[in-house]
Amino acid sequence: MPDPDYISFIQNIKQSTGIDLSEYKEAQMKRRLTTLRVKNGYQSFASFYEAISKDKALFYEFLDRMTINVSEFWRNPNRWEVLRDIILPELSAGGKRRLKVWSAACSTGEEPYTLAMILDGKGLIGDTSLVATDIDEGALAKAKQGLYLERSLKDVPPDVASKFFAQAGALYKFSEQLKKSVQFSKQNLLTDRFEENHDLIVCRNVMIYFTEEAKNKLYHKFAAALRPGGYLFVGSTEQIFTPGQYGLEPTETFFYRKKA
Repeated sequence: MPDPDYISFIQNIKQSTGIDLSEYKEAQMKRRLTTLRVKNGYQSFASFYEAISKDKALFYEFLDRMTINVSEFWRNPNRWEVLRDIILPELSAGGKRRLKVWSAACSTGEEPYTLAMILDGKGLIGDTSLVATDIDEGALAKAKQGLYLERSLKDVPPDVASKFFAQAGALYKFSEQLKKSVQFSKQNLLTDRFEENHDLIVCRNVMIYFTEEAKNKLYHKFAAALRPGGYLFVGSTEQIFTPGQYGLEPTETFFYRKKA
């Protein structure tokens, strides 16, 4: 049975923010937002919407719950090793132009900073445009701050961790110098236009929250945003089963190359 209270909430959110919750899996999203609503003491989605319209902190909490900002550096380390040892050498072969790299739905910065550390290790960071985007301004603010709990660093190779992180009380602060190599900005993947001619787009552990229709739309947009020969790097639960329909071909596991 459709829930008119929740349906009205979806419509109001789309009208006021441009975020279309109907493109996210309904059972997951409704359960997650119901938990948040009840925790904050609201009996209905109508009253919850009124509250988040007036309370910026509550609105950011809504965005945080909606997007599930759970991340860590070097998540699934063997995939980052493939990027370092196979994909980047291919993309940078010849060394005649700057690389264009995008971390989409970057959450609190662990993914783009992992990219920055790997690019630095390959001597490529100075010749790379590295952009990171997310819909959640609160997550972007945390990313720009660059302070992380120790558990976020558990997969970072020890020599890399000692080079780019300094302990700051109970937290670890990411290198100020390398932080400058990442440009952060707000973006709605489903509605905003994408820049083109990327060598590498990294979008991991995000697509699982979208409906099949939204995923299909996004894969087309990502493919169009790659240059021929460019790569899309997805998460370990996000295998693309028919990449050919997007003009992509599978290469290494969870890497897809745009056909030339």
